[in-house]
Amino acid sequence: METGGLPLELWRVILAYLHLPDLGRCSLVCRAWYELILSLDSTRWRQLCLGCTECRHPNWPNQPDVEPESWREAFKQHYLASKTWAKNALDLESSICFSLFRRKKERRTLSVGPGHEFDSLGSALAMASLYDRIVLFPGVYEEQGEIILKVPVEIVGQGKLGEVVLLASIDQHCSTTRVCNLVFMPAWFSPIMYKTTSGHIQFDNCNFENGHIQVHGPGTCQVKFCTFKNTHVFLHNVPLCMLENCEFVGSENNSVTVEGHPSADKNWAYKYLLGLIKASPIFLPAEDNDFLMSLDLESQDQAWSPRTCDIVIEGSQSPTSPVSSSPKPGSKEGEVGSDGERVAQTPDSSDGGLSPSGEDEDDEQLTYRLSYQVQGPRPVLGGSFLGPPLPGASIQLPSCLVLNSLHQELQKDKEAMALASSVQGCLIRKCLFRDGKGGVFVCSYGRAKMEGNVFRNLTYAVRCIHNSKIVMLRNDIYRCRASGIFLRLEGGGLIAGNNIYHNAEAGVDIRKKSNPLILCNQIHHGLRSGIVVLGNGKGVIRNNQIFSNKEAGIYILYHGNPIVSGNHIFKGRAAGIAVNENGKGLITENVIRENQWGGVDIRRGGVPILRSNLICFGYSDGVVVGDEGRGLIEGNTIYANKGCGVWMMSSSLPHVSSNHVSYNGLYGVAVFSQKDGEFPGGHGAQENFSEDGDAILWETELEKEDDPLRRPVTVALVESNSINHNGASGIFVQSSEALQVTANVIHANGDRGVTIVQSSQLTRVANNSISCNRQSGVKVEFQCKVELRGNGIYDNRGHGIITKGDGTAVVENDIIGNRGSGLQLLPRSDTKVLKNRIHSFRAYGIAVRGRVKALVQENIIFQGKTNKTIFQQITNNRECIMQNNKFLVFKKKSDTWRLVNPPARPHLENSLRGSSAAHSGHKVAAMATRITARVEGGYHSNRSIFCTIL
Repeated sequence: METGGLPLELWRVILAYLHLPDLGRCSLVCRAWYELILSLDSTRWRQLCLGCTECRHPNWPNQPDVEPESWREAFKQHYLASKTWAKNALDLESSICFSLFRRKKERRTLSVGPGHEFDSLGSALAMASLYDRIVLFPGVYEEQGEIILKVPVEIVGQGKLGEVVLLASIDQHCSTTRVCNLVFMPAWFSPIMYKTTSGHIQFDNCNFENGHIQVHGPGTCQVKFCTFKNTHVFLHNVPLCMLENCEFVGSENNSVTVEGHPSADKNWAYKYLLGLIKASPIFLPAEDNDFLMSLDLESQDQAWSPRTCDIVIEGSQSPTSPVSSSPKPGSKEGEVGSDGERVAQTPDSSDGGLSPSGEDEDDEQLTYRLSYQVQGPRPVLGGSFLGPPLPGASIQLPSCLVLNSLHQELQKDKEAMALASSVQGCLIRKCLFRDGKGGVFVCSYGRAKMEGNVFRNLTYAVRCIHNSKIVMLRNDIYRCRASGIFLRLEGGGLIAGNNIYHNAEAGVDIRKKSNPLILCNQIHHGLRSGIVVLGNGKGVIRNNQIFSNKEAGIYILYHGNPIVSGNHIFKGRAAGIAVNENGKGLITENVIRENQWGGVDIRRGGVPILRSNLICFGYSDGVVVGDEGRGLIEGNTIYANKGCGVWMMSSSLPHVSSNHVSYNGLYGVAVFSQKDGEFPGGHGAQENFSEDGDAILWETELEKEDDPLRRPVTVALVESNSINHNGASGIFVQSSEALQVTANVIHANGDRGVTIVQSSQLTRVANNSISCNRQSGVKVEFQCKVELRGNGIYDNRGHGIITKGDGTAVVENDIIGNRGSGLQLLPRSDTKVLKNRIHSFRAYGIAVRGRVKALVQENIIFQGKTNKTIFQQITNNRECIMQNNKFLVFKKKSDTWRLVNPPARPHLENSLRGSSAAHSGHKVAAMATRITARVEGGYHSNRSIFCTIL
């Protein structure tokens, strides 16, 4: 660059004294000079931008302390925007009728004020011609009658903002007008300060106080750097309006009302405003990884290893035994409880392979184990969350549960991208709404787009009703006295990338058939729920972070029916998701963690579909199904919650299917008959949601819907789940109603596999694999009606089955390899034992304790230890009838016997149906069918087996 030998720093000092036209001329000299002019961004361009009386700081009012990326670009955008109002003059000059008689007409400047040409605005307007400039000098101007603008003019206040005050009511009848640097107040005879019905009005750097502004379609407006104090902007059927960098303070009603569908008739300014919007920086992010929060979750992708128990000689190492399987002298491996159940006293093992036998054993005696495999299903989340939770460890989520950025979501969803890119009706950008009643009210098919605004200390931020549509991108909404965003009466649109927090009511409230797309927002620290959907409200709630709310993260009630997917809902002070009062919803692939109440709480007629979610690390239960709760709970991973994995009332009718329930602090699945609040741990009903009156009002508007995804369920069903490594029993039943427990894998739980302490109606436990639990496989208490059919009960540390139930049927089960007795019948029990295959590892095949009523018929019973009998009965009991049983006694190694008719149980392929069949490939593998043994035995007569053994 030829600079005459002067350093660049000195050139910058010299050029800093040039005015805007001179800077433009210098930039045209050569490329070097052009780059030199550009380098003045933080000096001369900044001075020009801040020194302009027609604009303010580019980031006012929300971030006045943050400098723009380029002062020159910010000044350029404002300069171009300030000329929009006069572009109509260029259209007129270039038209055909003027081309023949083109004559350049100079714009006049008319001065108004004491000592100047005119003493009032009205008198100046009477003498104004097309596009004249009217300058009001400092002072207060009060017009006594309505001013009619008939010709396009520019009205500018001289001096600093606030020195020129205009009390007037102006009705614009011309095509365009610009007003700049004025303070507007209403005249004494009308609250309307400015109104236009067809033309274009541009306000720059004005203050409006205590009045109204009205724009009716096809009229348009462009408002920038203005302050509205207790002023209402009413936009009716406008095709396009722009409100940028404005402040709305202290409104007694709505600050901005957008009413009516955008007019199909458009004035001349529409295309220029649309071009200006497209040329300005957009709010759609290229990538927003800062939105994602790191989760303290870690992947432990382990496959379930099959366990095989072979015939071994006692004293050799067993694959399922600890390093030393024989007890040390003077030590006890277990104690016998009052009901004869073995209670393990040794440390835990994930396989449950410790022997609970309390009897002395001879190391030289033969102990036979039967060959079989126990294999759990690969969980829904692709192998994660199989191991125990590690304190302080972080977990990497499976790819299907990681939050996407807003950019990624918009790229996937073309409809959402079209909404985000659309401009129709009113565009409100980078504005501040504070300390008033309402922010933006969109009604009666209105259209509004809000980008980068701040709404604070209002009654509500945005209200969208009556078939209106809103697009909200990157707004901050906080400290509202009611809900942040409120949609009802079929309102909809896109709510994406917003930060919604510290609101007194719900962050987003969806009612009465409203159907928005809620995408990639942060909704947190609300004084009630994060999102509420009720009164037939719908919507798609996807990929949001909802956390630290006082009530449920998402609350669905009164026939609300949203699609909730891909959200992270965590650290709430109540439930993660609550479905109540006949609420519905499809809830899928969410991460619900660390909530104080249940991860998902379903009560009082709630009937959601809960599918493929991760519900973990909760301070209470994973899923709570309260009184009259229903719904499908399918394919979820319910992991490491401090309470139960699934807790449900006996009066509820859920379908719990194909879930992976593991490492929870209490029961895997618990069914109780107490009313809400009576169970220890405080499962009280969540506080009822109410607003605008009683809940009964909503019931009168509810519509009937037949959802094909929800098939009727007449009995609570626990089906095809993997329930393992929970702190207490895998399944606990204290119920007064019927229950079906079918085709589950119940493995390595800290207490029994299945415990039934109350069952006044039939509880059916069929085709389950119950293995390696710390105590017995199944325990049935007194006066319980239970059917145990087709189960495989293997390698539990206590007895296979303990029962003192009244009306218990044990039919066609494989009870093999348990450390206590295969089947123990306690006093007062009434049991039918039919067609089972029973083997005890070290104790009796069947043990009868006291007087029982039993029919033991057509069973195959194996001998375990060489010095043990197959059957034990304490007293002579004629009510215990044994018929046609087959006893297999080991004699020589060459004898073999195979399980071929039927193969080893459970037979899951016959029990899976409906949606569960899709998961059959992940369920328990079939048991090995080969039993190697020395056989001696046959069928006995109808006489008492007790007499036969003697």
